[in-house]
Amino acid sequence: MSRLARPTHNRVIGGVCAALARRFDTSATTVRVVFLLSCLLPGPQFLLYAALWILLPSEDKARAAW
Repeated sequence: MSRLARPTHNRVIGGVCAALARRFDTSATTVRVVFLLSCLLPGPQFLLYAALWILLPSEDKARAAW
C-alpha cells in the first residue's frame, strides 16, 4: 500500500478523496461520490475533510521527506 499523501494531479478541491482512493486502491470518483452521499447524513464530514486537507502532506512534500 502507498503512503497517504495528497496527489499533485487529479485533485478537485484539496486532493483528499484522491489520496484516500489511491491508498485503498479504488477510484477517486467512487470516494468522491461516497463523500457527497455521506454529507446527506448528520455528522462532521466537512470537518473531517478539512482536517485531512490540513494534516495530509502534499505528494511533492511527502516525496521530499521520504
